[in-house]
Amino acid sequence: MVLTFDDSSPGHLRFLKHDGRLEVDAECAVGILESFARAHPASGLKATFYVLPGAAQPHRLFGQPEYEAEKLRYVVERGFEIGNHTLWHADLSRYPERTVTRQLALAQQRIQQAVPGYRIRTLALPMGNYPERLEWAIRGRAEGMSYEHDGILMVTGGPAPSPFSRRFDAYRMPRIQAIESEIAYWMRYFERHPEEGFVSDGDPKAVTVARSRGRELRDLGPWNLRVVESD
Repeated sequence: MVLTFDDSSPGHLRFLKHDGRLEVDAECAVGILESFARAHPASGLKATFYVLPGAAQPHRLFGQPEYEAEKLRYVVERGFEIGNHTLWHADLSRYPERTVTRQLALAQQRIQQAVPGYRIRTLALPMGNYPERLEWAIRGRAEGMSYEHDGILMVTGGPAPSPFSRRFDAYRMPRIQAIESEIAYWMRYFERHPEEGFVSDGDPKAVTVARSRGRELRDLGPWNLRVVESD
């Protein structure tokens, strides 16, 4: 399971002052994840925050303008990931190439001002809308800043195929929205169809797949992985 948070809302990361020191609000998303990791150390701190460096408040970099840079640095230092969500939540389907590339390049530029050299690996599309040409979203350059995304996330669409499946498309990755009814639906679905889920066997050098579904695997040569078939 991969957790993603769009729009850099204040509830994602909130700082509180206590005895003159900044602390993370235990009731914001980061605070809850940190609390869970303390109780379950093996889980680690893993989530991607798709931020808006140029949006109007309260969505510009989690609110609290005086702590914008500190918050970005905190996210990275704690092991979370920062992703591109455009400069101010632009609907990329509405704009020409120049605007699309500026939205993506300048968003990265502002993030790197707080976290120098940070590489943004993925883009979450506002409203799930693609630009006129996919390549504009994958890579580009504007005002001296280049960007290149390894993956592009849609808003919804259900669970994504395994990265080792022939159906996996790194530039069209669906997501399950954090809506109670949708989460409940997919939890019930995988309880009824456990064979549909992708579960690691713990060996990073192997991919385990049901014997009946072996043909669905993509070429694993580039990763130097072996295939383990099970009944």
